[in-house]
Amino acid sequence: MLINNIEMDVKMKCIEEERTQSQIAENIGTSPSYVNKIIRNKEKIMSKVFLDMMEDLGYDVQLNYVKRES
Repeated sequence: MLINNIEMDVKMKCIEEERTQSQIAENIGTSPSYVNKIIRNKEKIMSKVFLDMMEDLGYDVQLNYVKRES
């Protein structure tokens, strides 16, 4: 099982950094609609097969976010 809620994580990080998904899309060279699609479709970010394999091995997957030092 993927423990994190990727959609909420990205939204919270956007609020913390005072940035929008549109700004992120522009910075990484893609469209705002594509960024939104990726965020909402969790299994496309984290492979369903990978999650299934880790679950079969008895593990849950948890993402940790560490802010880079400037």
